[in-house]
Formats: sequence, C-alpha cells, structure tokens
Amino acid sequence: MLTGVNVGCFGKDTGESFLGLLKELDAVEGIERYRISSIEPNLLSEEIIRWIATESRAFMPSFHIPLQSGSDEVLRLMNRRYRTSLFAERIDLIRTLIPDAFIGVDIIAGARGETQEEWLNSLHFAASLPVSRFHVFPYSERPGTKALGIAGQVSQEEKHRRVGELTKLSDEKLRDFSRRFFGKVRNVLWEHPDGGDEGLMFGHTDNYLRVCAKASPDLYNTISPARLDSFFNGDPETIYATLV
Repeated sequence: MLTGVNVGCFGKDTGESFLGLLKELDAVEGIERYRISSIEPNLLSEEIIRWIATESRAFMPSFHIPLQSGSDEVLRLMNRRYRTSLFAERIDLIRTLIPDAFIGVDIIAGARGETQEEWLNSLHFAASLPVSRFHVFPYSERPGTKALGIAGQVSQEEKHRRVGELTKLSDEKLRDFSRRFFGKVRNVLWEHPDGGDEGLMFGHTDNYLRVCAKASPDLYNTISPARLDSFFNGDPETIYATLV
C-alpha cells in the first residue's frame, strides 16, 4: 500500500512524477499487488487511471479518493483544490475503463458552512456517484485552525443525523456493488488469521472485496481463485466464498 500525507504530490519538488514512481514499482519482480492509499482527485490524473487500466501488471482495481463534500461551496470554504465536476469526471473515467474497480470515498458531514441547502447538495451529489462505499466522518473542530472563523456551525445532533443518512447511503452502495460479483470468480489474497471465527480464513479480492472461506492453512499469504457466493451472515462488509 502506497501511503503518505499526500501521495499524489510525490516528485513535485524533485522533477520526478507519481506516475513514474508507479511504473518503477510495477516493474519490481516478486510483488504481485499494489494499492494506492487516499489520493485527491486533482492528483489522480487521467493518465494514471488509463495506465492502471491498460498497462499496469500489479496495481489493483481499487481506489480511495477523498471527496469531503458534495457541495462546491463547502469545498471552497475547505480550500480544496477541486470541485464536484472534476470529481465526477474521475469517477466516470474509472467506471468506464475499469468497471469492476472498488471506489471508496471519504466524506464529511456537518462542516462549518454546510447549511441545510449545501447539505442537501452534498447528499444528492454523493447519491449520484457510481462508487462502492463512503467512509463517513462527522466534522470536528480543531483549535487554532482557520476553519473556526467560518460561520454556520452545525449542531452535534444535526451532524449525527447527517452521518446517519450518509452511512445508510454507503451501506446501499456497498450492497449493490458487492452483489454484482455473486457467482463470479475473483482472485483472493488470503491473509494469515489473527483469531476470530474458527474454521474460516479471510482475504481480499483484487478489487478489494473482503471475503471469507473455509480455512485452508496452506493458502495463507497466497493468491487463489474463489467463487463469491453471498453475504456472510448477511453482513455487506464480508462475502462468503468457495475455493475453486
């Protein structure tokens, strides 16, 4: 997993590029899977998306992209370097080129300046996105930040309500996305168990769906195909799979 404070800025001060780094890593023998941690939409270039879709050997079809708000006005107040139109363009390009890609999106509820109108704009925009799930956070005050000077503080009760609506939307998105793969075979990286359900092993598909299957210790830390059957105990977070 490539992580950093802002991974997409790699090479900004050295004349290198993030895409150049991805290509160098892709050529390293012995590493079968890479994923990019949170990367802002203005730094996730079309060129990067197209390269992952058409040329990369080992970068998996999964993306984590912060939106933070579906309101352009709130994005402006946050000093974000993108607007909803660019975000939608990036999501649409991923869906066009990599239809099975998992797309996780960060979003904040109840930021300062998020009036009822801007909240509804944000919720409607989020609902329109063909993404896989949202990572929902309530806005929290930070002493000494410029944000404290923004008018329009949202009450804790209202933040909680908005978080609930976004969480419900996220659950619906995840269920819909996951169901697309029931009955299909995906390659799973089985992780070494750390306790929990006896007799089961857990792992992730190439497109970042969490799955479990009957434990087979010889498969730990290896990649093998499995048929995705159904939600495990009805939980949309995990899919029960059968080894094939």
